[in-house]
Amino acid sequence: MVPEYMKRIGFLINPIAGMGGRVGLKGTDGVVEQARALGARPVAPQRATEALRKLAQLLSGASTVEPIRWLTCSGIMGEEALRLAGFSAADIEITYTSPDQPTAEDTKSAVRSFLLGDVDLIFFCGGDGTARDICSIVGIKVQILGIPSGVKMYSGVFGTNPVRTAEIVWAFLQDRLTTAQTEVLDLDEARYREGEWNVRLYHAALTPYEPMRIQLAKAVIEETGDAAVKDAIAVYLLEEFERDKTELVFLGPGSTVKSVGDRWGIDKTLLGIDAVVAGKFVGKDLNESDILHLLDEFEKRKLVLSPIGAQGFVLGRGNLQLSPGVISAIGVDNIIVIATPAKLARTPELHFDTGNATLDDELTRERYLRVVVGYRRRRLVKVVI
Repeated sequence: MVPEYMKRIGFLINPIAGMGGRVGLKGTDGVVEQARALGARPVAPQRATEALRKLAQLLSGASTVEPIRWLTCSGIMGEEALRLAGFSAADIEITYTSPDQPTAEDTKSAVRSFLLGDVDLIFFCGGDGTARDICSIVGIKVQILGIPSGVKMYSGVFGTNPVRTAEIVWAFLQDRLTTAQTEVLDLDEARYREGEWNVRLYHAALTPYEPMRIQLAKAVIEETGDAAVKDAIAVYLLEEFERDKTELVFLGPGSTVKSVGDRWGIDKTLLGIDAVVAGKFVGKDLNESDILHLLDEFEKRKLVLSPIGAQGFVLGRGNLQLSPGVISAIGVDNIIVIATPAKLARTPELHFDTGNATLDDELTRERYLRVVVGYRRRRLVKVVI
């Protein structure tokens, strides 16, 4: 007897999504082999499995619930993660046979096969590029939802982390959510690697709407009138750093943090991680390995970061070089978060998605973070897991 299925979900993984992050490539588009040569390893399958295991746990706790019919790709593009998470082979239908090294065209072909199977939701693991590929085929015919695994995720179709994304799917399965139309944005990675931030709107997408667990599309807004505030923040931080000439200071990406470098008189990269000691560069546009080597040389260290506007991510978006190992070595208490009041006005909550649940819990244990917002001025900002 054919079982009565609750929903039909198309599931796929972009296995190379996020590989370029820790090695400092700021993305993986067109540089997969370079990323591998630098020692990059896939992260998307692990994050996908984390989300699927959480969903399987939620399903197992339900008293009466029909199984999901999974339409997916063979091997690393979907089937393996579903099996690892404990879903029954009887509930998994392979609609697309993926090659050993999938490309964007394989993602698009898989989506076409899902549409033929009349899916209720396309659930994927990847970044903005993956969302673009999916939307180029599906448009707004079917809702899509992403497990975040890219280097930069500006689109509004992603959960805040794998566990929260699984909870969105669970609510979707229970018909507890409305549908929202959101933006699919993507960054030109070639220009990004040259230090230029160029985000474009590519598609509209439908997604299950759960405001506490889904990330907002990044506010593509130039902050005007903030120059004086950024300078005041920079003056305050430099006063603090000048107290100890042996302290290693990492400066994260973004214009707010760049203002600290400008005040210091150094050529801070806009979108990379740089390191300074006593006002002098000791490392520029660093990857994870570079950072770890520097941490072996200096006992005292600080890390300056600024959240992404609107989304509120402090770690886990655009700075994957700052891996769990790096953050643990720097020390949670040595992180300084800065933001202008204008940015915080549209960023009411902060998030951390390091890829390590224990570390995320440690980073959010106080539930409020003291953010530097001016010269010797701080503001408590809510942190949401």
